[in-house]
Amino acid sequence: MDYIIKLAFVLVVFLYSWLFQIQNQEWDMLRSMLKDAGNIAVHDASQELNGNALSQGRLLIDYTEAYATFHKSLRLNMGLDESLTPLPGSRFHEQVRIIKFEVVDESTGVSFPFLYEDPAYGITKYLQGPAVIAVIETEHPVVIARTKTQGPIRVPAVQEYKLNP
Repeated sequence: MDYIIKLAFVLVVFLYSWLFQIQNQEWDMLRSMLKDAGNIAVHDASQELNGNALSQGRLLIDYTEAYATFHKSLRLNMGLDESLTPLPGSRFHEQVRIIKFEVVDESTGVSFPFLYEDPAYGITKYLQGPAVIAVIETEHPVVIARTKTQGPIRVPAVQEYKLNP
């Protein structure tokens, strides 16, 4: 009888460890996919330049167009609908949220190089030129319930133009 209890204990520990590992691998994979999609989306968004300003030699990013392009790029690259909720077949299980989207260029009153800091999201970067900055997040995958809840998977992305002085 003692042997059965020990075997059951070992099986429970093994099962818990196995599920914990699966959860961590799922977190790693989702974070990597979120980061890649965020990087692609800020790159796409940074291409939305103001044509009138560009014809005058100024590099200004059209905020409205940039945000629309960012949103569309996230949807297409992550298999999401208009509300950024996963479509059937998407690797994501929870809604993706855009928690920060910012355009930094001359129209925002800065000159380059510029030290951009956002302590709320842990972003510090010397910007050499106009940039699009975004932070996206989704819920942490849960395979095993724990007493301490996991925070969301949150990733920043920055795409900048490097201007020659």
